[in-house]
Amino acid sequence: MTSVSSQLQKPLSGKVAVVTGSTSGIGLGLARALAEAGADVMLNGFGDADGIECERAAIEDAFGVRARYSAADMTKPDEIAAMVGAAEAELGACDIVVNNAGIQFVAPVEEFPEAKWEAIVAINLSASFYTARAALPGMRTRGYGRIVNIASAHGLVASPFKAAYVAAKHGVVGLTKVIGLETAEDDNITCNAICPGYVRTPLVEGQIADQAKAHNMSEDEVIREVILASQPNKRFVDIAEIGALVLMLCSNAGQSITGAALPIDGGWVAR
Repeated sequence: MTSVSSQLQKPLSGKVAVVTGSTSGIGLGLARALAEAGADVMLNGFGDADGIECERAAIEDAFGVRARYSAADMTKPDEIAAMVGAAEAELGACDIVVNNAGIQFVAPVEEFPEAKWEAIVAINLSASFYTARAALPGMRTRGYGRIVNIASAHGLVASPFKAAYVAAKHGVVGLTKVIGLETAEDDNITCNAICPGYVRTPLVEGQIADQAKAHNMSEDEVIREVILASQPNKRFVDIAEIGALVLMLCSNAGQSITGAALPIDGGWVAR
């Protein structure tokens, strides 16, 4: 019998989480947070096969959970459905879905490449629909489900030159509201969006270096005057902070929070 102290230490023990875009950056951090809370995890994303295997094995070793990997392409609905099916077949369920996969491209609207628009909408928006569509039947059968969509502050406000990203993230917020309403009377199923500001990921590190070179600025100047210009607290959001919010939403304390878009952005959207 599980002790009370064990339940407090591992509140998600026995749950299974699928985290898209989780071979690096925010997604990997969220997968590790869920594993630390006791959930078995299905990783997903692209990258070096050896590196992905090291991360998968490290999660199992560090947290004593089962970790699997799916190479599902988030632009392909059949592969998304197969990933959810694999979680159910190999790990026994798909209780938690964290839709984190995303890409970015920056250009004025009249110069925005059609292929980039299609890819960003497919990965940043449509993939969230297809994972939810595949996971919801099992969640309803088991009487528990948590869908957490990693949107962005750009799901609530806009910036120039990011037409596809802003449109997709606004769409994620709208999709979250619809799923929240459709599952509101189900037993213990919720859907919420988290809207982070800038997080210091490898992708952002590259942007800092590029901006510093392009504008003949120091990296510290780029961080404060360019990257974090919209974030009043002038610091990056920590992945651990996003992870803590995901865990709260997946816990019993999050049972009445649904259809919400929750900013974690240092005051960005408060302006």
